[in-house]
Amino acid sequence: MKIAFVGKGGSGKTTLSSLFIRHLAATGAPVLAVDADINQHLGAALGLDEAEAAALPAMGERLPLIKDHLRGCNSRITSAETMIKTTPPGEGSRLLRVCEDNPVYEACARPVELEGGAVRLMVTGPFTDADLGVACYHSKTGAVELCLNHLVDGQGEYVVVDMTAGSDSFASGMFTRFDITFLVAEPTRKGVSVYRQYKEYARDYGVVLKVVGNKVQGPDDLDFLRAEVGDDLLMTVGHSDWVRAMEKGRPLRFEFLEDANRRALRALQVATDATYELRDWERYTRQMVHFHLKNAASWGDARTGADLAAQVDPGFVLGEGVAASA
Repeated sequence: MKIAFVGKGGSGKTTLSSLFIRHLAATGAPVLAVDADINQHLGAALGLDEAEAAALPAMGERLPLIKDHLRGCNSRITSAETMIKTTPPGEGSRLLRVCEDNPVYEACARPVELEGGAVRLMVTGPFTDADLGVACYHSKTGAVELCLNHLVDGQGEYVVVDMTAGSDSFASGMFTRFDITFLVAEPTRKGVSVYRQYKEYARDYGVVLKVVGNKVQGPDDLDFLRAEVGDDLLMTVGHSDWVRAMEKGRPLRFEFLEDANRRALRALQVATDATYELRDWERYTRQMVHFHLKNAASWGDARTGADLAAQVDPGFVLGEGVAASA
């Protein structure tokens, strides 16, 4: 199951995504965690110290390796250099699975030990001084989108992505790559503004969107969120002494997380698992192709000097059934 956490900067989406990752790990479920935010804080939220977080390999710096592996022997892709962030898989492409070892994970993923087990963590890499004025951060998150396009995950497997803040996710088709999107919103006008943008942009793509109210302090905050987001409000969370201790560098055992917050995390998992029956791999593949053709026409063909529409394999549908043969 693929899960995105989105929200405006400072909403608490990284904290919520890290808690959900901890919860899933405590159940023994296999988890692939991905930090796709321009501000790379997921590693620290999962307990890594500053040096450990800084040493995580950046996916953006290993994009040639990722492309070369995923291309496989797909004859429609003439070279790894002609692959862009939206390139879809086809016959001969190599697919990724959550529970496997492969060159992409070997180069880009690192295990993070949590109570109950380890999770794999991948990061896009930070936006550096060298990028200022000459690069777009979406070129780095493109490594995540390319991996998601080639990922086949099953029931009981979880890929949790901490997305870039605000509505930047709509700069590509990555917002359609998830079974469910949790939008973390504070009970303020700014807090729900990103929700309105997401709801508007995603309405034609079958995106399952649920709101998690954060920093909710009382009935007035709850009433505000209910009035603004309606039935999309899944649950709310408030102050957490456990989170405050973690942010001070004094982490407690996860079992001491407040009961109300533990129930909230279980509610996230229940909502996630319920989307499995809604999976439509044909629509998923069709949307992938849609955004690839859109990117090819607007900039991809000119940048690569190739006809990227020819990369589309019209008979190929991504899904759990193709994983064994790919």
